[in-house]
Amino acid sequence: MTARLQSKSTPAELMKALTTLGTAPQRYGLPPRIAELVHLRVSQINGCAWCLDYGVKNLEEAKISTTEFAQLPGWREATTFSEPERVALDLAERMTRMADTSDPVPDDVWNAAAEEFSEQELSLLITWIATTNLYNRINVTIRREPGTW
Repeated sequence: MTARLQSKSTPAELMKALTTLGTAPQRYGLPPRIAELVHLRVSQINGCAWCLDYGVKNLEEAKISTTEFAQLPGWREATTFSEPERVALDLAERMTRMADTSDPVPDDVWNAAAEEFSEQELSLLITWIATTNLYNRINVTIRREPGTW
């Protein structure tokens, strides 16, 4: 598969904005492990091979084992994820699959997230989920090849 568009085709100002957006949640306190679990799960759902390849390189730094990575698609049944991680993964799946239901983020999901995270943390989490979806959609559309940095 050949990439349809090269990154250098994107104006530098736009690339800077995308990079800033992508690093802001972690800079402002979103836990790295939660950020990476969410990034990986959303990328799995969206079929973004480039984002998954990039995320796998961050497993050790984010303290995610290869077993946990393998269990990520079945996180609801896996016992290795903490309650905050489960809440974040549930919100991430629902935000990613918005078109699948008329009430994509029902009150029980929102309330669980609001109980588990402060308003700032929740804002950062939502921003990171949306940003990951943005990155996935760009990379899948342009067929960005895994391993190209």
